[in-house]
Amino acid sequence: MHKRLAALLLGLALLAGCSAKVEQGTAKPVGGDNPPVAKFTTAPADGATDVPVNVPVQVTVAEGTIEQVAVTNPEGQAVAGKLADDKKSWSTTEPLGFGKSYTYAGKATGTDGRPVELKGAFTTLTPAAQVRATLFPGDNQTVGVAVPIKVDFDADVTDKAAVEKALTVTNSAGVKGSWAWLSAREVHYRPETYWPANTQVHVEAKLYGVPYGGGAYGRADVTSDFTIGRNQVVKIDTPSHQLVVQRDGQTVATYPASFGKDADPELTTPNGTFVVMQKDEQWSFDNPRYGYTNVLKKWAVRFSNHGEFIHENNDNAGNIGKNNTSHGCANLLEADAKAYYDSALVGDPVEVTGSITTLPPQFDWYDWQIPWAQWQTMSAL
Repeated sequence: MHKRLAALLLGLALLAGCSAKVEQGTAKPVGGDNPPVAKFTTAPADGATDVPVNVPVQVTVAEGTIEQVAVTNPEGQAVAGKLADDKKSWSTTEPLGFGKSYTYAGKATGTDGRPVELKGAFTTLTPAAQVRATLFPGDNQTVGVAVPIKVDFDADVTDKAAVEKALTVTNSAGVKGSWAWLSAREVHYRPETYWPANTQVHVEAKLYGVPYGGGAYGRADVTSDFTIGRNQVVKIDTPSHQLVVQRDGQTVATYPASFGKDADPELTTPNGTFVVMQKDEQWSFDNPRYGYTNVLKKWAVRFSNHGEFIHENNDNAGNIGKNNTSHGCANLLEADAKAYYDSALVGDPVEVTGSITTLPPQFDWYDWQIPWAQWQTMSAL
């Protein structure tokens, strides 16, 4: 009886020993049987389509460090990019192209010392249209204190807020201003009062890839660096028959003049704050309604697209300084017209008072015809 019991106990002990060995065999594998711990994440994701072209591509790795990354265009060229100092992330440093397929490739080493590879692809959006923009003033120009910054588009913009967010203005005087949409194709920027003299201005319009609405996108970025010149203001009080030029608030020249006819609202020189828009040594004046075409005058300085100029008119010498007989322009004697022409900059303000007519804000550049509070409401932001 004792022998049987001993044998039974021995059998149970052996069985127990076998069970312990089975449990050890089912423990978690180590070494090469585990997946690598490092993991790549990409933005855009593998297989993404309609990817924006102006958002940097981002590659990050968790539980590891990046050894190398390449994003390659269809021509086999690598997109420029930069690896972070901690080697945890990489991003592109140049924009992508519209309607192109790009591939990912890369390697990382995990905290477990094992490598992982990155592979993938994505496709950028194809715009219905690419819209060109131009910027004024241009590089290295010196302009007057009333100059507006203008961005003009080749097609209508419906997503004005997206465009405006891509526009920045910085300047050496620290002056703040505001953008205002004058039409669906034109946005202007100006400060509340005239620019300080000698201000350096930098404008960035980072418009490449910006959605304009309706499937249209910005074609290219544009920038400009220009200078605000001396503070020169032309003051015209029409009953005085004089054109006064001031610098820094001090009168530096007074010229006898003949302005638009006082009693005719169609022919007066209208009230308002205008801006010198262009200068021409000679200009052909045409107004068939009043019986003249191709009348050539010297030293023409345009200050409104309504049709107003400051120019020479020796043919009207008998009225200059005495009577207002023009069709809206400021007539000067030739020597005075030349002297003023030489002093003028595009962007100088021309302030007109005393007329029976005030021009509505509809003829470029009418920026200073609009009160500041109203101007600010014309921003899309």
